[in-house]
Amino acid sequence: MSSRRAERLVNLVICLLSTRQYLPASRIRQAIPGYEPGDGGAKADDAFKRMFERDKAELRELGIPLETGRNSVFDAEDGYRIARRDYELPEIDLEPDESAAVGLAARLWQTARLAHAANGALLKLRAAGVDLDQGPPGIEPRVAATEPAFQGCLDAVTGRQAISFDYRKSTDTSPERREVEPWGVVSWRGRWYLVGHDRVRAATRCFRLSRIAGQVRPLGRPGAVSRPAEVNLVELVAGTHPHPGPPPKTATLAVRPGAAAGLRRYGTVTGRHGDRDLVETGYSDVDWLADWVAGFGAAVVVLEPAELREAVVSRLRAVLERCPA
Repeated sequence: MSSRRAERLVNLVICLLSTRQYLPASRIRQAIPGYEPGDGGAKADDAFKRMFERDKAELRELGIPLETGRNSVFDAEDGYRIARRDYELPEIDLEPDESAAVGLAARLWQTARLAHAANGALLKLRAAGVDLDQGPPGIEPRVAATEPAFQGCLDAVTGRQAISFDYRKSTDTSPERREVEPWGVVSWRGRWYLVGHDRVRAATRCFRLSRIAGQVRPLGRPGAVSRPAEVNLVELVAGTHPHPGPPPKTATLAVRPGAAAGLRRYGTVTGRHGDRDLVETGYSDVDWLADWVAGFGAAVVVLEPAELREAVVSRLRAVLERCPA
Protein backbone atom coordinates (compact mmCIF):
# COMPACT_ATOMS: atom_id res chain seq x y z
CA MET A 1 0.00 0.00 0.00
CA SER A 2 1.36 3.43 -0.95
CA SER A 3 2.00 6.00 1.78
CA ARG A 4 -0.51 8.36 0.15
CA ARG A 5 -3.28 5.77 0.28
CA ALA A 6 -2.40 4.77 3.85
CA GLU A 7 -2.61 8.43 4.88
CA ARG A 8 -6.00 8.79 3.19
CA LEU A 9 -7.37 5.69 4.92
CA VAL A 10 -6.21 6.86 8.35
CA ASN A 11 -7.82 10.26 7.78
CA LEU A 12 -11.02 8.54 6.68
CA VAL A 13 -11.13 6.40 9.82
CA ILE A 14 -10.50 9.40 12.10
CA CYS A 15 -13.26 11.44 10.50
CA LEU A 16 -15.82 8.65 10.55
CA LEU A 17 -15.02 7.89 14.18
CA SER A 18 -15.37 11.56 15.13
CA THR A 19 -18.84 12.15 13.72
CA ARG A 20 -22.16 11.23 15.28
CA GLN A 21 -23.90 11.52 11.90
CA TYR A 22 -23.81 9.41 8.79
CA LEU A 23 -21.60 11.26 6.30
CA PRO A 24 -22.54 11.01 2.62
CA ALA A 25 -19.81 10.38 0.10
CA SER A 26 -20.02 13.96 -1.19
CA ARG A 27 -19.05 15.41 2.20
CA ILE A 28 -16.30 12.83 2.68
CA ARG A 29 -14.89 13.77 -0.70
CA GLN A 30 -14.71 17.44 0.29
CA ALA A 31 -13.18 16.82 3.73
CA ILE A 32 -10.60 14.06 3.34
CA PRO A 33 -7.16 14.95 1.92
CA GLY A 34 -6.42 12.63 -0.97
CA TYR A 35 -9.91 12.70 -2.49
CA GLU A 36 -9.62 15.25 -5.27
CA PRO A 37 -12.65 17.58 -5.36
CA GLY A 38 -12.70 17.42 -9.15
CA ASP A 39 -14.13 19.85 -11.67
CA GLY A 40 -17.70 18.59 -11.61
CA GLY A 41 -17.17 16.42 -14.66
CA ALA A 42 -18.35 12.84 -15.01
CA LYS A 43 -14.79 11.51 -15.39
CA ALA A 44 -13.65 13.00 -12.06
CA ASP A 45 -16.80 11.77 -10.32
CA ASP A 46 -16.29 8.23 -11.60
CA ALA A 47 -12.65 8.26 -10.47
CA PHE A 48 -13.70 9.29 -6.96
CA LYS A 49 -16.41 6.63 -6.78
CA ARG A 50 -13.95 3.89 -7.74
CA MET A 51 -11.38 5.13 -5.22
CA PHE A 52 -13.95 5.40 -2.43
CA GLU A 53 -15.32 1.91 -3.13
CA ARG A 54 -11.78 0.48 -2.91
CA ASP A 55 -11.18 2.32 0.36
CA LYS A 56 -14.42 1.05 1.90
CA ALA A 57 -13.54 -2.50 0.91
CA GLU A 58 -10.05 -2.09 2.36
CA LEU A 59 -11.40 -0.87 5.71
CA ARG A 60 -13.82 -3.77 5.94
CA GLU A 61 -11.07 -6.26 5.10
CA LEU A 62 -9.06 -4.77 7.96
CA GLY A 63 -11.96 -5.49 10.30
CA ILE A 64 -13.06 -1.87 10.75
CA PRO A 65 -16.84 -1.80 11.32
CA LEU A 66 -18.04 0.65 8.68
CA GLU A 67 -21.75 1.43 9.15
CA THR A 68 -24.09 2.54 6.37
CA GLY A 69 -27.30 4.47 7.06
CA ARG A 70 -29.22 7.72 6.84
CA ASN A 71 -29.74 10.45 9.41
CA SER A 72 -33.39 11.00 8.49
CA VAL A 73 -36.06 9.88 6.04
CA PHE A 74 -35.40 13.04 4.04
CA ASP A 75 -31.82 12.09 3.14
CA ALA A 76 -31.40 11.27 -0.53
CA GLU A 77 -28.35 9.02 -0.19
CA ASP A 78 -26.67 6.70 2.29
CA GLY A 79 -23.94 7.92 4.58
CA TYR A 80 -21.14 6.29 6.55
CA ARG A 81 -19.76 6.30 10.09
CA ILE A 82 -17.77 4.09 12.47
CA ALA A 83 -19.31 3.37 15.87
CA ARG A 84 -16.76 3.70 18.66
CA ARG A 85 -18.39 0.94 20.68
CA ASP A 86 -17.56 -1.52 17.89
CA TYR A 87 -14.17 -0.05 16.99
CA GLU A 88 -12.46 0.49 20.34
CA LEU A 89 -10.34 -2.27 21.83
CA PRO A 90 -10.92 -3.69 25.31
CA GLU A 91 -8.48 -2.74 28.06
CA ILE A 92 -4.94 -3.87 27.22
CA ASP A 93 -2.14 -4.46 29.72
CA LEU A 94 1.30 -3.61 28.33
CA GLU A 95 4.72 -4.18 29.77
CA PRO A 96 6.76 -1.03 30.49
CA ASP A 97 8.89 -1.40 27.37
CA GLU A 98 5.80 -2.01 25.23
CA SER A 99 4.11 1.08 26.66
CA ALA A 100 7.20 3.13 25.90
CA ALA A 101 7.23 1.92 22.29
CA VAL A 102 3.54 2.79 21.81
CA GLY A 103 4.09 6.19 23.39
CA LEU A 104 7.01 6.94 21.09
CA ALA A 105 4.97 5.90 18.04
CA ALA A 106 2.14 8.20 19.10
CA ARG A 107 4.57 11.07 19.63
CA LEU A 108 6.05 10.53 16.19
CA TRP A 109 2.58 10.44 14.62
CA GLN A 110 1.67 13.74 16.24
CA THR A 111 4.81 15.24 14.81
CA ALA A 112 4.33 14.12 11.22
CA ARG A 113 2.23 15.73 8.48
CA LEU A 114 -0.51 13.18 9.02
CA ALA A 115 -1.80 14.91 12.15
CA HIS A 116 -2.14 18.21 10.28
CA ALA A 117 -4.08 16.59 7.45
CA ALA A 118 -6.46 14.78 9.81
CA ASN A 119 -7.18 17.90 11.85
CA GLY A 120 -7.76 19.81 8.62
CA ALA A 121 -10.36 17.25 7.58
CA LEU A 122 -12.18 17.62 10.90
CA LEU A 123 -12.20 21.42 10.56
CA LYS A 124 -13.81 21.09 7.14
CA LEU A 125 -16.53 18.86 8.57
CA ARG A 126 -17.23 21.28 11.42
CA ALA A 127 -17.44 24.17 8.95
CA ALA A 128 -19.97 22.17 6.96
CA GLY A 129 -22.15 21.82 10.07
CA VAL A 130 -21.36 18.19 10.86
CA ASP A 131 -21.78 17.31 14.55
CA LEU A 132 -18.42 16.03 15.78
CA ASP A 133 -17.03 14.86 19.08
CA GLN A 134 -14.59 17.20 20.83
CA GLY A 135 -11.49 15.70 19.25
CA PRO A 136 -10.17 12.78 17.19
CA PRO A 137 -10.48 9.48 19.07
CA GLY A 138 -7.43 8.45 21.04
CA ILE A 139 -5.41 11.54 20.05
CA GLU A 140 -4.37 13.88 22.84
CA PRO A 141 -4.23 17.53 21.73
CA ARG A 142 -0.67 18.82 21.88
CA VAL A 143 1.01 22.16 21.36
CA ALA A 144 3.57 21.78 18.58
CA ALA A 145 6.92 21.89 20.39
CA THR A 146 8.95 19.72 18.04
CA GLU A 147 12.20 20.95 16.49
CA PRO A 148 11.71 22.57 13.05
CA ALA A 149 14.36 20.26 11.56
CA PHE A 150 12.44 17.09 12.44
CA GLN A 151 10.39 16.69 9.27
CA GLY A 152 13.27 17.45 6.92
CA CYS A 153 15.50 14.90 8.65
CA LEU A 154 12.75 12.28 8.74
CA ASP A 155 12.02 12.78 5.03
CA ALA A 156 15.74 12.36 4.27
CA VAL A 157 15.91 9.12 6.25
CA THR A 158 12.84 7.60 4.58
CA GLY A 159 14.00 8.83 1.16
CA ARG A 160 17.60 7.63 1.77
CA GLN A 161 18.93 10.99 0.62
CA ALA A 162 21.92 12.99 1.89
CA ILE A 163 21.26 16.39 3.46
CA SER A 164 23.11 19.54 4.47
CA PHE A 165 22.38 21.91 7.35
CA ASP A 166 23.97 24.42 9.71
CA TYR A 167 24.75 22.89 13.10
CA ARG A 168 25.65 24.65 16.33
CA LYS A 169 27.45 22.64 19.00
CA SER A 170 26.94 23.50 22.66
CA THR A 171 30.44 25.05 22.84
CA ASP A 172 30.11 27.14 19.66
CA THR A 173 28.48 30.52 19.19
CA SER A 174 28.08 30.22 15.40
CA PRO A 175 26.86 27.20 13.40
CA GLU A 176 29.00 25.11 11.05
CA ARG A 177 27.95 23.63 7.73
CA ARG A 178 27.47 19.85 7.78
CA GLU A 179 26.78 17.29 5.06
CA VAL A 180 25.27 14.05 6.37
CA GLU A 181 24.17 10.69 4.99
CA PRO A 182 21.25 10.06 7.37
CA TRP A 183 20.61 6.62 8.85
CA GLY A 184 17.82 7.33 11.30
CA VAL A 185 16.07 9.70 13.70
CA VAL A 186 16.17 8.57 17.34
CA SER A 187 14.41 9.75 20.50
CA TRP A 188 16.72 9.53 23.54
CA ARG A 189 15.80 10.85 26.97
CA GLY A 190 13.27 13.35 25.65
CA ARG A 191 15.41 14.69 22.79
CA TRP A 192 15.49 13.90 19.08
CA TYR A 193 18.76 13.02 17.33
CA LEU A 194 19.81 12.45 13.74
CA VAL A 195 22.35 9.64 13.30
CA GLY A 196 24.40 9.20 10.17
CA HIS A 197 27.72 9.56 8.36
CA ASP A 198 29.17 13.05 8.57
CA ARG A 199 30.92 13.73 5.26
CA VAL A 200 32.76 16.76 6.67
CA ARG A 201 34.23 14.77 9.59
CA ALA A 202 34.36 11.49 7.62
CA ALA A 203 32.91 9.69 10.66
CA THR A 204 29.67 8.54 12.29
CA ARG A 205 28.00 11.35 14.22
CA CYS A 206 24.86 12.10 16.24
CA PHE A 207 23.20 15.52 15.87
CA ARG A 208 20.67 16.95 18.30
CA LEU A 209 17.82 18.30 16.17
CA SER A 210 17.32 21.34 18.41
CA ARG A 211 20.82 22.52 17.43
CA ILE A 212 20.16 22.43 13.69
CA ALA A 213 19.80 26.02 12.51
CA GLY A 214 17.74 26.97 9.50
CA GLN A 215 16.58 24.72 6.70
CA VAL A 216 17.51 21.10 6.07
CA ARG A 217 18.49 20.86 2.38
CA PRO A 218 18.58 17.66 0.30
CA LEU A 219 21.78 16.67 -1.50
CA GLY A 220 22.12 14.34 -4.46
CA ARG A 221 19.49 11.86 -5.53
CA PRO A 222 17.00 9.93 -3.36
CA GLY A 223 17.86 6.30 -2.64
CA ALA A 224 21.62 6.90 -2.66
CA VAL A 225 22.17 6.47 1.10
CA SER A 226 22.54 3.00 2.63
CA ARG A 227 22.49 2.36 6.37
CA PRO A 228 25.10 -0.19 7.50
CA ALA A 229 23.40 -3.39 8.62
CA GLU A 230 25.45 -3.71 11.82
CA VAL A 231 24.66 -0.20 13.11
CA ASN A 232 22.50 0.14 16.25
CA LEU A 233 21.21 3.71 16.26
CA VAL A 234 20.07 3.75 19.88
CA GLU A 235 23.43 2.45 21.12
CA LEU A 236 25.22 5.13 19.12
CA VAL A 237 23.12 7.91 20.66
CA ALA A 238 23.35 6.40 24.16
CA GLY A 239 27.13 6.15 23.86
CA THR A 240 27.39 9.77 22.77
CA HIS A 241 24.94 11.02 25.40
CA PRO A 242 25.25 8.69 28.42
CA HIS A 243 22.95 8.78 31.42
CA PRO A 244 23.94 11.86 33.42
CA GLY A 245 23.17 10.32 36.80
CA PRO A 246 20.47 11.37 39.28
CA PRO A 247 18.94 14.71 38.25
CA PRO A 248 19.90 17.50 40.66
CA LYS A 249 16.53 19.36 40.55
CA THR A 250 12.88 18.45 41.16
CA ALA A 251 9.80 19.87 39.48
CA THR A 252 6.26 19.70 40.85
CA LEU A 253 3.49 19.54 38.26
CA ALA A 254 -0.33 19.51 38.37
CA VAL A 255 -1.48 17.09 35.65
CA ARG A 256 -5.02 16.68 34.37
CA PRO A 257 -6.37 13.13 34.91
CA GLY A 258 -5.79 10.89 31.92
CA ALA A 259 -3.25 13.24 30.33
CA ALA A 260 0.55 13.28 29.95
CA ALA A 261 1.18 9.56 30.30
CA GLY A 262 4.86 10.02 29.41
CA LEU A 263 5.41 12.55 32.19
CA ARG A 264 3.70 10.24 34.67
CA ARG A 265 6.01 7.37 33.73
CA TYR A 266 9.07 9.61 33.90
CA GLY A 267 8.09 11.08 37.29
CA THR A 268 6.06 9.99 40.32
CA VAL A 269 2.44 10.70 41.22
CA THR A 270 2.59 11.92 44.81
CA GLY A 271 -0.97 13.08 45.54
CA ARG A 272 -3.70 15.45 44.43
CA HIS A 273 -3.82 19.18 43.71
CA GLY A 274 -7.46 20.19 43.41
CA ASP A 275 -8.96 18.14 40.59
CA ARG A 276 -5.51 17.22 39.20
CA ASP A 277 -2.77 14.73 39.99
CA LEU A 278 0.39 15.96 41.64
CA VAL A 279 3.47 14.70 39.77
CA GLU A 280 7.09 15.17 40.83
CA THR A 281 9.91 14.65 38.34
CA GLY A 282 13.65 15.18 38.40
CA TYR A 283 15.51 17.19 35.79
CA SER A 284 18.87 18.78 35.10
CA ASP A 285 18.13 20.74 31.91
CA VAL A 286 15.34 23.29 32.35
CA ASP A 287 15.02 23.95 28.60
CA TRP A 288 14.55 20.26 27.84
CA LEU A 289 11.81 19.83 30.48
CA ALA A 290 10.14 23.12 29.48
CA ASP A 291 9.92 21.95 25.86
CA TRP A 292 8.32 18.68 26.99
CA VAL A 293 5.86 20.24 29.44
CA ALA A 294 4.82 23.01 27.03
CA GLY A 295 3.87 20.33 24.52
CA PHE A 296 0.97 19.26 26.77
CA GLY A 297 -0.57 22.73 26.80
CA ALA A 298 -3.21 23.30 29.50
CA ALA A 299 -3.08 19.64 30.57
CA VAL A 300 0.04 20.28 32.69
CA VAL A 301 0.64 23.23 35.05
CA VAL A 302 4.03 23.87 36.64
CA LEU A 303 3.77 24.58 40.36
CA GLU A 304 7.49 24.64 41.18
CA PRO A 305 10.16 25.81 40.52
CA ALA A 306 9.70 29.33 39.17
CA GLU A 307 12.44 28.94 36.52
CA LEU A 308 10.60 26.05 34.90
CA ARG A 309 7.23 27.79 35.09
CA GLU A 310 8.63 30.91 33.41
CA ALA A 311 10.30 28.83 30.70
CA VAL A 312 7.04 27.01 29.91
CA VAL A 313 5.03 30.26 29.86
CA SER A 314 7.58 31.77 27.49
CA ARG A 315 7.18 28.88 25.05
CA LEU A 316 3.39 28.99 25.15
CA ARG A 317 3.40 32.74 24.54
CA ALA A 318 5.68 32.23 21.54
CA VAL A 319 3.23 29.69 20.11
CA LEU A 320 0.33 32.08 20.72
CA GLU A 321 2.12 34.92 18.94
CA ARG A 322 2.64 32.73 15.86
CA CYS A 323 -1.05 31.81 15.68
CA PRO A 324 -3.33 34.00 13.56
CA ALA A 325 -5.84 36.10 15.46
